[in-house]
Amino acid sequence: MSTEKVANRLVELCRKGEFEAAQKELFAEDAISIEPYSTPDFDKETKGLKAIIEKGHKFESMVEKMHHLDISDPLVAENVIAFTLSMDMKMKGHERSKMGELCVYHVKNDKIVSEQFFM
Repeated sequence: MSTEKVANRLVELCRKGEFEAAQKELFAEDAISIEPYSTPDFDKETKGLKAIIEKGHKFESMVEKMHHLDISDPLVAENVIAFTLSMDMKMKGHERSKMGELCVYHVKNDKIVSEQFFM
């Protein structure tokens, strides 16, 4: 599968909110996820598909309501994918807020080997 096909499939699944399905289908077992910074809830780096999926479950458990999710069309350059992600959501115990980030993925041997988020 070309990087462009990986990008299109990733965006297709993420637009449906099927993040775990995207991870299971498109990520390498030893993939790494990099956040902009560490927080009390999340480490800066998460290594391995199983840990990345668990991180996603933790994030989902913190969301009270997702009002809107928007993902741009992907940009592809060689083995790199990028798109913007915008969320309008209410986190448990917090006011409704909007969050935007740039999501960047590296592909090797038809699998995503890293994801990194910029806010």
